[in-house]
Amino acid sequence: MKNRRIEIDELRKYLPHRYPFMLVDRILEVWDDGIKGIKNVTVNEPFFQGHFPDFPVMPGVLIVEAMVQTAGVYAKLKMEEDNDRSGEGKQTLFVSIDGVRFKRPVRPGDQLVMEAKFVKIKMGIWWFDCKAMVDGEVACVGQVSAVFK
Repeated sequence: MKNRRIEIDELRKYLPHRYPFMLVDRILEVWDDGIKGIKNVTVNEPFFQGHFPDFPVMPGVLIVEAMVQTAGVYAKLKMEEDNDRSGEGKQTLFVSIDGVRFKRPVRPGDQLVMEAKFVKIKMGIWWFDCKAMVDGEVACVGQVSAVFK
């Protein structure tokens, strides 16, 4: 799984989301206990029409969703690598967020880089420490969890 790069066509295999809710454009890197992906943020995103027309800012909830989607790809890849079929045919569902902090706005033209570091699996729930960055500067941090249903 190390040093794996996943382009959009293959990424669709791991993420059931589609426009406008597919918030990961590419996986840059996968390592033993984590993953790094990107979301290219453009002014054409539908949420910018109302959030906010005079100062477009990516909604925080969508930044968190992008982190969770990235973490979900890691979980699917890890299960595939371990020949664990328990997630086959199931959706990855967001369970919780904890300690989320927003450090800077994400604006059109930014490239959001999401990192998810695997923490544990407890009672079928996958836990990750996540952060999202723009130009090397932290935009959001927090812990997320997801389950397969």
